[in-house]
Amino acid sequence: MRARRDEPCETITVTVTFLRMDSPPVTRAPAIPGLTRTERVTRPTVGFYRYLYNTVGADYVWWLRRIMPDAELARMLDDPSLEIHVLYKDGEPGGFFELDARYGTTVNLSYFGLMPHMIGTGAGPGFLRQAIDAAWRSGPRTVTVNTCTADHPRALPNYLLAGFKPLRAVQEIWEVPTYLGMRIPEHLRI
Repeated sequence: MRARRDEPCETITVTVTFLRMDSPPVTRAPAIPGLTRTERVTRPTVGFYRYLYNTVGADYVWWLRRIMPDAELARMLDDPSLEIHVLYKDGEPGGFFELDARYGTTVNLSYFGLMPHMIGTGAGPGFLRQAIDAAWRSGPRTVTVNTCTADHPRALPNYLLAGFKPLRAVQEIWEVPTYLGMRIPEHLRI
């Protein structure tokens, strides 16, 4: 993947794992420690979305939405088939997930993550279950997600523990624009 041909880029290699879930979980949802609430944000502003995306994805090379023009991102966020849910703890955002139901009978968990201050608090499994339950509420046949070796090391194990099954893994070369100032982990550099 490349942003634009005229931008200087850093080339990295990632392994992307595609997963799916064909029926809702039947086990009890894990609790999220502490006083938290999760709220769907209908039609978030571009600025708020970028804050969530950039903060959660800063250490994990989340770059595609960073280069998306504001007008294009605003149109996407205005689509009722796309849901943004935010985890709040003590009144401030603690993470978010994005559900994309624009493609027929599948809901894709497009983005899922915690803010840096929430990592290691035990909130991940319960928040992931909230995302899965929200995805199943619309009655899809399948819920999908993908993760890669640029994501948090617990991402893939957590998706597997939550009931997702791996479909395939592919290696991709990404050309990440250097102007974004992304922190590129050494193990991804080519």
